[in-house]
Parts: sequence; structure tokens; C-alpha cells
Amino acid sequence: MAQRAVWLIRHEPGTPLGGTVKFSRRYPTVEKRAKIFNGKNYVPVPEDGPFLKALLFQLRLLDDDKDFVERRDSCSHVNKSSIYGLLVGGEELWPVIAFLRNDMIFASVPLVEQVLSPRPSLINISGVSQGLELLFGIQDFLYSSQKNDTDLNTKLSQLPDLILQACPLGTLLDANLQNSLNSINFLSVTQPQKQPAWKVGTYKGKPQICISIIEKVKCMQYGKQDIADTWQVVGTVSCKCDLEGIMPNVTISLNLPTNGSPLQDIIVHPCVTSLDSAILTSSSIDTMDDSAFSGPYKFPFTPPLESFNLCHYTSQVPVPPILGSYHMKEEEEVQLKITVNLKLHESVKNNFEICEAHIPFFNRGPVTHVEYKVSFGQLEVFREKSLLVWIIGQKFPKSMEISLSGTLTFGVKGHNKQPFDHICIGNTAYVKLHFRISDYTLTGCYADQHSVQVFASGKPKISAYRKLISSDYYIWNSKAPAPVTYASFLP
Repeated sequence: MAQRAVWLIRHEPGTPLGGTVKFSRRYPTVEKRAKIFNGKNYVPVPEDGPFLKALLFQLRLLDDDKDFVERRDSCSHVNKSSIYGLLVGGEELWPVIAFLRNDMIFASVPLVEQVLSPRPSLINISGVSQGLELLFGIQDFLYSSQKNDTDLNTKLSQLPDLILQACPLGTLLDANLQNSLNSINFLSVTQPQKQPAWKVGTYKGKPQICISIIEKVKCMQYGKQDIADTWQVVGTVSCKCDLEGIMPNVTISLNLPTNGSPLQDIIVHPCVTSLDSAILTSSSIDTMDDSAFSGPYKFPFTPPLESFNLCHYTSQVPVPPILGSYHMKEEEEVQLKITVNLKLHESVKNNFEICEAHIPFFNRGPVTHVEYKVSFGQLEVFREKSLLVWIIGQKFPKSMEISLSGTLTFGVKGHNKQPFDHICIGNTAYVKLHFRISDYTLTGCYADQHSVQVFASGKPKISAYRKLISSDYYIWNSKAPAPVTYASFLP
């Protein structure tokens, strides 16, 4: 479970190379292990120049890259993750983790501790999750509390020393680089026990543990027989452990109700000391596997001082929380007729912090007249923004079904004043739902406060919170074409 190399590359469109390597680190000892494990399929890590060119080509970030390339652009090679194979010197370097954030490309090459032919499943390569954790840690360090380019350059100059401490010899110890920075600047005092390198100081005070489970549900509904609706839940479990002692041990269990949806694609924080193999092998890729692990999911760990993400997971729930339909058609050249129907699924908690439906109208003039009928809630009209906001409130009615219908008239389209969108052309349009539900998760996942095991001085106060949040929750006009998501996200 190690990294062969790590890069930080600034994407610079318009320059001869298309980018600049701001930081790179190679691990020769890990490279020797890769040569042994991979055998005749071993491909060495290239120098920065060839790697930069191959990576920008694979990510389609070169300015002159406009031609269709079969091995990269064909439908049979649609990439659904941040894992790539780079063609370098006539050989393919795989796997390469890479993603673009804020004009910066974060990349690494994890060690694969087995032969590469046949190509192993990503779920069996432990270095992939470690590499993602390291790259996300670098990203968080660079852009947290960043005010200007000077701050970014200062943090870039600190990276070599921080990576040396956070990831020695290619093995990740702590993805939170701020810990490493504090440790470097920390004036240590004599401790009765040995202080671990990744932990800064100790906590003194009232012991307490806070556990937070946040689930975000993504959804695309089309209202068409030939296009399947898609939805998925992504969850994050965060912890803050204020416990005295140098190395307190904690075990947190996540549980599901009888009808709960199993957690999949689980990625854990490096402080987790051990895991049941069933947790690691539960993958959304294995759609034919009926023996999904349904818990309890136990995570033993030695917590850092600051708040951290204990784990991330995905899940495929049977149905989306709110089912909807959207019909929009043109009555005249400047007049539209719309109908929106929403239904809250009976299994979902009917108690919202907020619940709104935003109905935008792109590439048209301002709204000059609206006639509408709403069965529940209230409608706000933002004429200049060509936007309707249906405020549903905190609860659906007893019937769990609500509707909105109306006719809109638009004025003359101005220049660069009204909302514009490249996708929503003609009658292609959507309703976007925004909602939050406290003390609830769609999977049913919860942290059992009574099963939390703590091996430290004092009895801590344990609190747990849950919340469901909508994220990219779209209902498309069934009377017009709409962008389609990957079929692999079907439940």
C-alpha cells in the first residue's frame, strides 16, 4: 500500500507545453518493489516531461488536441473514475490517478502488488484509495484559507517537507498536511510516552466524541420509457474526538435497519487500524452480487486531534426520495405552458429543513406575465432572472403529492442579460430540487452511540447527527431531449 510517484501540475492553456510541473516526488524503493511485483508487465515511471505530455493528452487538455483518438475517445473507453492508463514510450503506465481542480492537476501512480495481466480490479488495489486520500489531502492543504497567489506559492514551497513527513517512503501516514506543518513547527515537550509522528500534542479537557453522517443524493429523472432514471447516494462520516492521552483507541460501528441499503465503495481515513475484508470488497461495480455486506460496519482507529472524515461510501437505494415529472411545451413563440408534479416517497421522513423546486428558463427574454395554480406551498417569480422558485416548505401534505401548473409569457430577449445555457436549448429544460432533512439518512445508516468503544481515561459524552442533502437533483422535461447519465449508475 504505497505510491510510486506523486505530481502537482498547473494547467496553463496557451503555453507551449500546456502546463508546468510544480511538484514531483518519486520513491525508488517502491519502484523496485513494482518491478518485482509486476514482472514482465512492469512499466517504469517516466520523467516529468514525458509524463506531463502523456497526462495532458489523456485528459484532453492540450490546446491542439482536437482529433478523435480511438483508444481514448471511443464509447468503449468511457472513463467513469479518476484512474487512467498513459501511453508513454509505446507502453501503457497503469494505474494513474489524476484529477483537475482549480487549474491544478493532482496525480500519482500507486503500487500494484501483483501482476498486471490480467488487469486486476481497482477494488483490490489498496494503493488507489491511499493515493486518492493523499491527493485530496494536498488539495485541502493548498486551498484551505487561501487568499491569493502568494499564499498558494508559500504552500507550494512547503510541500516537499510536508510530503516527506506525511508520506515517507511512499507510504501515507496522515493525509492532513496541516498536521505535518504543525508538527514541523511544534516545540515538543517531554512526554512520558512516545509521541507518534503524525499526531500534534495531546488534548486536555472534558472528553467527548461527535459523529456526523451526511448523505447526498444525486438524481436524474427523465419521465421517458426509453431512458432509465438514475440516482445514487454518497455518504461521509465525520468525527471529532476530544480524548485525553497520547494514543486513545476508539471503535465506531455504523448500523443499518433491516430494510437498509448496503454501503459500498467504502474509503477510510488512514488512522483506521483494521477492517473486515467484507467492508473493503463491497463494491457498486459488482451489480450481480446479491450477497452485499449489510453491517455492522466497525471502524477501530486512533483519532487525530482535529475533525476528520472517518470514511466515505456510496449506496444504491431502491427509489429516489422525491419522484417527479416535468412537462413544458411552447404554446406560442413567446409563451410556455408548464406542469410539475412531485411525490414524496412514503418511506422518506416528511420533515424538511428546506424544500424548494427551482425552475429556470434559459436562452429566453425576461418573464413578463405568469398565470399559475399551485396545490401546495407558494411560488416566487424572479422576472429578470427568468426563474420560478416553488417554496414547498417543511412538509408535504398528507397525500404526499403536490402539483404546479402555469403559463409564462416572455419579453424580448436582451443582450447578455438573461440566463444562457449550452444544454438547455429549445424545450430542453429541468426542475432542480433543493432539500435538507435533519436526523435522517436515505440508506438508514446510523451510528449506535451505545456501541462506541473508547479506550481512554474518562467516560466521554457521545453525540451523533445525521442529515440528508440533495445534490444535482434534476427532473428533466419529458417532452424534449435531455442529457443522459451513464447506465452503470442504474440501481
